[in-house]
Amino acid sequence: MPNLRIGALAERTNTNAPTIRYYEEIGLLRSADRQSSGQRVYGDEDVKRLTFVRRCRDFGFSIDQVRLLVALMQDPKSSCMDARDLAQAHLAVVRAKLVELKALERAMVEFVASCNESCAGGAGPDCVILDDLSKTKDGGKCGALDVALIRRQRKKRSPRTA
Repeated sequence: MPNLRIGALAERTNTNAPTIRYYEEIGLLRSADRQSSGQRVYGDEDVKRLTFVRRCRDFGFSIDQVRLLVALMQDPKSSCMDARDLAQAHLAVVRAKLVELKALERAMVEFVASCNESCAGGAGPDCVILDDLSKTKDGGKCGALDVALIRRQRKKRSPRTA
């Protein structure tokens, strides 16, 4: 079992030292052993656990979801179906975000097209994009990109996860 310092663990797992310390603080990683000098030292199991946690985070799982996945991984009585169900729920959230991003993309295309047609190269204060962004739903025509509407749709579709 190698005695890795935090920098070596960070490099090996493509993480950074503050994140490692944070994961220790919130219990996703065990508290590191310490050398007599007080420096943290880590072993192979820490590399495996941190790699698992980092990969979960790369896939967009929340800290709470990662905690559940870690618990499932450690419990020999747990069911693979529990992990599948959690992944399925996360997939639904990802798909909802894709819908939102497509709507955002369409709005941004409309912004650029309206600028190209109306004011490209003109003075900044006369830009249709800046004018559109300054409008509120209550204050006149809806802008091409109604951020408040997108936020409301997001809240309806998926509960926030930590």
